[in-house]
Amino acid sequence: METSIEKKEYFLYPGAFFAQKGEYAVSTILGSCVAVCLWDPILRIGGINHYMMDLWNGEGLPTPKYGNIAIKQLIEKMLELGCKKSTLKAKVFGGAEVLQTMNSILNVSQRNIALARDMLQEQKIPVISSDLGGTFGRKLIFYTESGAVLVRKIKKTRYDKT
Repeated sequence: METSIEKKEYFLYPGAFFAQKGEYAVSTILGSCVAVCLWDPILRIGGINHYMMDLWNGEGLPTPKYGNIAIKQLIEKMLELGCKKSTLKAKVFGGAEVLQTMNSILNVSQRNIALARDMLQEQKIPVISSDLGGTFGRKLIFYTESGAVLVRKIKKTRYDKT
């Protein structure tokens, strides 16, 4: 009798995170947002977040749409799943300047990127791979068991003026 293990697919929306035991292909689409993928190579467990802004200002609920909340919650979930912080590896993606409007003036993309780097460094989690900045959005697929990430740049559309 042959058994097959199916890889489950999951789409990660902005302002959310995902971490579970098992083999998942988690996809998301990033513009100025940033995704941090955490992976434990010993337990072969992975997790990913997708945050929109860098810092929660204390108003409303502290949701994972804010980077400082999303990264903290992702690390906590990975530890709950049995991972040790000392074995976690990070891959970071996104932070593109896809709109030449308020995003550029407010430096949302650059602040999102800086926050990921700063928090991971503070937590002593090494960033082993990244694809950050630029002007193109990205489509990601993160394979939680292997830690592999496929990244495809999203080219500008014919409606863009730049």
